[in-house]
Amino acid sequence: MKIAFLHYHLKPGGVSRVICQQLAALCQQAEGLVLTGAAPRRPLAVTTRVIPGIGYDAPEEASKNTEEPPRLTAERIVRAIAEKWPDGCDILHVHNPLLAKNRRLPRILSHLQSHGMRLLLQVHDFAEDGRPGAYYAEDAYPENCHYCVINSRDYKILGRAGLDKNGRHLLPNMIEPFHPSPGRRIDHRFVLYPVRAIRRKNIGEAILLSCFLAPQTWLAITLPPNSPRDWTPYKSWQTFVENNRLPVIFEASGRYGFNDLIQSAESIITTSITEGFGFAFLEPWTAGQMLAGRRLPDICRDFENNGLRLDHLYDGLRVPLNAFEENRFFEKWTSCIQNNAKRYGVRMDGRTIRSAYQQMTKDRCIDFGLLEEPFQQQVISRICSEKKVYEKILHDNPAIRNLTDIPDRDERVSENRAAVISNYGQSTYQKSLSAIYQKVLQTDVRQRIDKKRLALEFLHPEAFSLLKWSEYGLY
Repeated sequence: MKIAFLHYHLKPGGVSRVICQQLAALCQQAEGLVLTGAAPRRPLAVTTRVIPGIGYDAPEEASKNTEEPPRLTAERIVRAIAEKWPDGCDILHVHNPLLAKNRRLPRILSHLQSHGMRLLLQVHDFAEDGRPGAYYAEDAYPENCHYCVINSRDYKILGRAGLDKNGRHLLPNMIEPFHPSPGRRIDHRFVLYPVRAIRRKNIGEAILLSCFLAPQTWLAITLPPNSPRDWTPYKSWQTFVENNRLPVIFEASGRYGFNDLIQSAESIITTSITEGFGFAFLEPWTAGQMLAGRRLPDICRDFENNGLRLDHLYDGLRVPLNAFEENRFFEKWTSCIQNNAKRYGVRMDGRTIRSAYQQMTKDRCIDFGLLEEPFQQQVISRICSEKKVYEKILHDNPAIRNLTDIPDRDERVSENRAAVISNYGQSTYQKSLSAIYQKVLQTDVRQRIDKKRLALEFLHPEAFSLLKWSEYGLY
């Protein structure tokens, strides 16, 4: 097979990593070519062609070629492929095409289809999933081509949004086991949150958990954010932690080596409120570490069906409504839902919103992960100053008693590690990817995505988090 891969860029990160894994998995049975909008920092092991017209078109990153007509960019792609393979490629595998990082891309892909190219569009992230700024408001999504997603939730959603089972495919990501090397033992007792501290990682909840750790045990967060959107709330958390003298170490990777942090941690935690694939639920076990914290049912269901035991994680962290300014929160939350629904051309009526809120708060508590930073800080302040609030949260959330240990820890780590390696290793991944390519080659499809239905699949008021959907500081 001859497979051409297309992506906006090859910067270090999740999608670039997946492309490299796919190239490695296919090296024995297929030829590869990578088409990208910007030259990679390090050369890849296969032929790479830079076509600026498929790069990001944001003003600060755009090149002059991102303004050329889509037809011309498509012709450049066709020529680049013909230089490698005069008779063309078998499949053009496009990564993350439903995020409007280049608003000409749907029309570019349409032109490529007119040249007879078979498209496989792999969706890692949906604009409808909390990214309205990356939504193609004007263009329809590419039609009559194959789609591929990385979890069962998205596979089912695309089915409900109009795609046929013959034209949608499930390809979970591959896990590369972490092999710790000999390192130095860090003297502090700590739990580790190995993330870049962006808003959707729910840093406030990790800080709340630090209040319930054993004495002299710290929370270590590895990396700062790297986007302006996340930097202001991050600095707010740093100030809050300092003012309240909480046991939190920020930017721990700047003080210690990552290998040393992994080996020395009492456990790994996650408090993220949204994930595409969910590496955080798999990778710690391969390092021989226990994972604690928040479970995301729609993501973790796949892993549990493949043998992982995650029942010690909690699905939500309930906090009392009187621990923060509820009326102010409700106003912001309601406004945020309505404003974001409009951006997708969807109407969200007041009755639906109020009904969802009543369901969310029926026990006069709410999931902490639905609050945004100022309200989260109010809750943590109450925990620090009022024993009654501390005890209620501990009573209502028994899972937070076991953040560093559980009775069957060693057995669970061993079993989960084996399940991860068996189900998400390179051999399994290679078989799945090859099977999908065969289906794409053998099956013509006539299908389209209903964009409004897709938006409604993600706009659930009862799970609507301001951390995910709001602009920080806009009250």
